[in-house]
Amino acid sequence: MNYQSEIKEASDFLKNLHPAPIENLIILGTGLGKLGDQIELDLEVDYADIPHFPVSTVESHSGKLLFGKLAGKTVLAMKGRFHYYEGYTMKQVTFPVRVAKELGVKKLLVSNASGGLNPAQEVGEVMILSDHIDLFPENPLRGHSPEEFGPRFPDMSEAYSKRLVQLALEVGKEMGVKLHTGVYVGVTGPNLETPAEYKYMRIIGGDAVGMSTVPEVIVAKQAGLEVFGISAITDLGVEGRIKEVSIKDVLEAAAKAEPIMAKVMSEVIRRS
Repeated sequence: MNYQSEIKEASDFLKNLHPAPIENLIILGTGLGKLGDQIELDLEVDYADIPHFPVSTVESHSGKLLFGKLAGKTVLAMKGRFHYYEGYTMKQVTFPVRVAKELGVKKLLVSNASGGLNPAQEVGEVMILSDHIDLFPENPLRGHSPEEFGPRFPDMSEAYSKRLVQLALEVGKEMGVKLHTGVYVGVTGPNLETPAEYKYMRIIGGDAVGMSTVPEVIVAKQAGLEVFGISAITDLGVEGRIKEVSIKDVLEAAAKAEPIMAKVMSEVIRRS
């Protein structure tokens, strides 16, 4: 079975379970899993039950698809995402975005945890993505590109919607919280970066570095979706402030950022 057929089979399976159209796809990355608890749930589906869907293998990614309403809008939320470092191909990593497009989704809202590169950032703070730098070794659009996927050479001059970035900053101002904006650098992982790598990423224009998001955003832009991204700064890659970090540290810092991220995400959905 080819890739297009797999997308159709997965989307048909989900349409049979939940025929109503959906406006927003939310990818609940590290630090935003609990936003799923705020969704007025219509349906919950295990990834393992969806034809051709990958399965999350990472701690803190539970592997469920949630259908429901958040902030008065229809949403499809991924509780757990797929990473290139898990051994998946880029087509598998971005498969849910293709399926969501078939379900009628118009916006992708994506969250992640990242290492801060900008000296102005502190652990537990939140960054709104304004752009990204792709350092992954493979592009999700590589290979066969059927017409229905979108343009072969999608424009990336506004990868992250300026309209949604502005909305998020307004929300942050109303909340009285400090929201950074910046450039996210996407890398393979799963190891964290060396001090020299952090320095290199800062020199080339990065404000934070992580192991996800970029592939899904590229596919979303090809598919014509409006994109919003938000990141929890869970450790620092700033010279003189780098220290040994465990997954426990990352999860604790993400939990600190979670209430702010959840509020911003839900308000962006409400107002857009």
